[in-house]
Amino acid sequence: MNYLIAYVQSRLTRNGDEGATAVEYGLLVTLIAVVLIAGATIFGSKISDMFSAVGNKLTSPS
Repeated sequence: MNYLIAYVQSRLTRNGDEGATAVEYGLLVTLIAVVLIAGATIFGSKISDMFSAVGNKLTSPS
């Protein structure tokens, strides 16, 4: 029981650095997602056309 009380007290008296780190990681993940979505939107059709052209030049195995 004393272990549980000590654990709860230690969790409540933290300095709060972990929360700031979690927010920073969240912002970083959001920025990466925005960049990936923007890149897919801008270059998506060009990349698709390129792969289609390469696929059309390949011959199917017989």
